Parts: sequence; C-alpha cells; structure tokens
Amino acid sequence: MTIWRRIRAHWGAATWLRTLHVATGLLTGLLSAGVIATLVVGSVLLVWTVVVPVIAMALLFWTLPLFTALQRSRFAAHLDVHIAPLPRRDFSLHPLRWLVPQARALSTWRQLAYHLLCPLLNGLGSLALLTAWGGTLAMVFLAARAFDFSPSPAFGAAFTLIGVGLFLAGPLVARAFTWVDVIAGEALLGPALSDELAQRVETLQESRAEVIDAADAERRRIERDLHDGTQQRLVWLAMNLGMARATLKDLPEPAMQVITQAHEESKQALKELRDLVRGLHPAVLTDEGLDAALSGLAARAPFPVRLSVDVAQRASPTIEAVAFFVVSEALTNIAKHAEATKASITVVRKGDRLRLAVRDDGRGGAAPERGSGLRGLAQRVGSVDGELRIDSPQGGPTTIEVELPCE
Repeated sequence: MTIWRRIRAHWGAATWLRTLHVATGLLTGLLSAGVIATLVVGSVLLVWTVVVPVIAMALLFWTLPLFTALQRSRFAAHLDVHIAPLPRRDFSLHPLRWLVPQARALSTWRQLAYHLLCPLLNGLGSLALLTAWGGTLAMVFLAARAFDFSPSPAFGAAFTLIGVGLFLAGPLVARAFTWVDVIAGEALLGPALSDELAQRVETLQESRAEVIDAADAERRRIERDLHDGTQQRLVWLAMNLGMARATLKDLPEPAMQVITQAHEESKQALKELRDLVRGLHPAVLTDEGLDAALSGLAARAPFPVRLSVDVAQRASPTIEAVAFFVVSEALTNIAKHAEATKASITVVRKGDRLRLAVRDDGRGGAAPERGSGLRGLAQRVGSVDGELRIDSPQGGPTTIEVELPCE
C-alpha cells in the first residue's frame, strides 16, 4: 500500500500542477518580458525626445507590480506557495516624485530581474518536460511499430526502456524546475530584508504613535476627572472648614485648633492637586493652545520670564503636550538648580517643525546624565521623533533647544 501511495504521488495531481506551472510560466514570462523589452528598447531608441523615455519608464514601473501579482497568483494556484506582497508606495501626480523612488528601490530591479529570467527558466523547463512527456509517447509508438515490423525485438525493447525512463523522469523534471522557480520567485518577487525592516519600522512607529496618543488621551481624562471631581470636593471642603473657622468662635481651643489645622491642610492639598492637574495636562492647553498655556507657566515662575510664541497653526495635541512638558520641566530645573535671575522662552513653527528654546542666565553645567529631569526631557522628546540639544557650559548660560514634528 505504501508503494502504491508513492507511485500515485509520483504521477498525482501535484505533478500535473507543476507541469502546468512551468507551461503558464513560459506564457506569462514571454508576455512580461515582451512588454518590458518593448518599453526599454523604445525608450533607448527615442531617448533624444526626453518625454518618451520618461513615459516608458513610468509605464514600466506601473506594469511591474501587475506582472508580479500575476506571477504570485500563479505560484499560489499551482504550487500553494504564497509569496509575501511588496510594500506599497504612494502614487504621486508629480512624475519625478514617483519615478525617482521607484528607480531607487531595490525591489523594482529584483522584480525586473525575475520577469526577464522567467521566460528563460520556464522555457528550458517546458522544453525538458516536452521532451519527457512527448518522448514517452513517441517511444511507445516506436516500440509498438518495432515489435510489429522489426524482425528483432531488440529495437522494441530499447524504445520501451527509453520510454519508461522518460516517463519516470517527467515528474522529477517538473519538480526540479518548479523548485528552482520557487527559489527565484521568493528571492526576487518577495520583499527584501530591507523592505521587511522598513515595513517593521513603519509598523513600530505607528504602534508607538498610537501608544503615545492613548497615553496623552488618558492624561487628559485624568485631568478632567480630577478637575471636575476631586478638586471640586476639596474646594467645598476648604470653604466649609473656612466658614467653620470664621463663625464657630465659641468652640473650645482644642476643637478650634483641629478646625484650623484641617483648613490649612485642605488648602495645601488643593494647591498640590492643582499643581498635579497642571502637570498632567492643563485644560488651557487643550482649549487655548500653547501661547496661553505657556503664559501661565511663565507667570507662575519665581523669576522673570520673557515669552515669545509664533505659532500660526496649532500642532497635534500630542506635540503640544510634549512642548508644554519640555518648557514646564525646564523652568522647574531652572528654579531648582540654575540660580538664574531671568529666563526666556521662544516657540516658533516653521513648516511642519515646531522649534522651541528655553534660555536662562544661571550657573550652567546642566547635563542629562546628571539628573533625571533632563533625561525625562530627552525621553519625552524622543518618543515623538523630536530632537533635543542642550548647551550649558560651566558658568552659564544654559540653552535648551527642541525641534518637534508637528504631525
């Protein structure tokens, strides 16, 4: 039974699908190679016209993915081999903006190499299979004729042996050529390692952006909940304790001390909660933008701060939150460590980049490796593919420059 299975598998459906794969490979290969050759020869012969080669190259780069999709469907239908698709490139109406990246892409020339190799490889395979299957039929016919008309059976036996050999070789030939075709197809039609890495990087960037946006949205939600819920309760608590402190003068001294202490603690808790809410994501940043939010930071600083904001078009909420965090952390560090008497903040949007600079006249010597504050700045800026530069020589002044993508 096992021998019969092997014999049936040797000449089963897979063998005829491989044979069909080679035959259709010859046809599709001739079609794609013919179109490619026509476009290339036409552009070479009419290179002096300038426009024709550009049109020919555009047609070439446009038809290559179509032929590649046709070949990938051939592999999937006949051999159940699924070649991963190539990453898509955005089409641009400007010819050079579309043609130049296509011409520079390695995948373009790998596809071109396969479409030129395909008719040669499958042509040899078709010839070999035609020899095997056609030769088998021819040997059967010649053997029958030899046994009927030849006085010696040696000719008939020789033709029979040759026919059996060709019949046995047919499936092996089909397997060999399809194996080579699969190797060539996967190597040239599938994405290269650089394409896979680029796709992986793009996926990771999108995932990171989604995580950052989700975290920023969560901070805004927490800010709203604290502002509208907990903060309001603390306000009412402080007001009630203040009213009790002002009106209940006839209470014993210990009770008055408890009320007074509770009132002061509630006010301190309210102040700390407001600072926490502002640090999470101030509502004014969402409602009014960077100018108003940074004005609040500058007004609360314990030293004079000159603020200049030139942002005609608002950036995304995530970028605005990062810019606000940078300025807030920089002012906090100046107040704690710089011993500065004044500072300046400049925010400018140029094109799709948001540039901000924080300068102070403090003692300098700031470095990310010396404190968690600047390391936090670097991490926050890097999370959105921004750039952070710190110039802080000993003795000052200190300049922190940040460049953020607006999208």
